[in-house]
Amino acid sequence: MARYIGPKSRIARKFRDPIYGPDKSYEKKNYPPGMHGQTKRRAKASEYGTQLMEKQKAKYTYGILERQFRNIFNKASHKGGITGEVLLQLIESRLDNTVYRLGIAPTRDGARQLIGHRHIMVNGKVVNIPSFELRPGDLIAVRERSKSMEVITDSLSGRGNQYPWLEWDSNLLTGKFMNYPERSQIPENIKEQLIVELYSK
Repeated sequence: MARYIGPKSRIARKFRDPIYGPDKSYEKKNYPPGMHGQTKRRAKASEYGTQLMEKQKAKYTYGILERQFRNIFNKASHKGGITGEVLLQLIESRLDNTVYRLGIAPTRDGARQLIGHRHIMVNGKVVNIPSFELRPGDLIAVRERSKSMEVITDSLSGRGNQYPWLEWDSNLLTGKFMNYPERSQIPENIKEQLIVELYSK
């Protein structure tokens, strides 16, 4: 499966959750897409169907492909701790997600584009791999020649939520990945235990 580039409101309606953030289209039509989405009586989802839907929601939320997601799960399952929580912590430590959380890019898709175009540095070196895994103490910075880019300045000017596991220096346009977030600090509405149950079958 290639990365989804279609209408995001349609995906949010599919999961009945604004997974891409505030969405006026979703608010107007918060029922499944399709001509019968509002009226069709749907059969109750099976246990497997519920688990699969939760995994798909996580993948769409973070923009991760199936093979990548499976690899992250395998890594989480071999680490100590609660597998579901470790899974989300590893996803949150990806460079594309951290660039988005710091407010350098307005969306995760935008963060991947900035990284791919070599506008982001980690510990003083340019990194162009969105899935790059950060470790506590890593410094994330906007490349010097990219600091005046309109897309970056506009995103930072509207910077909203600040997350306790990240630090941001607005003068140097530099952030720090302090530590892996606790589950209670991650705002995404994902039931990670269902994903663990799905992959454990």
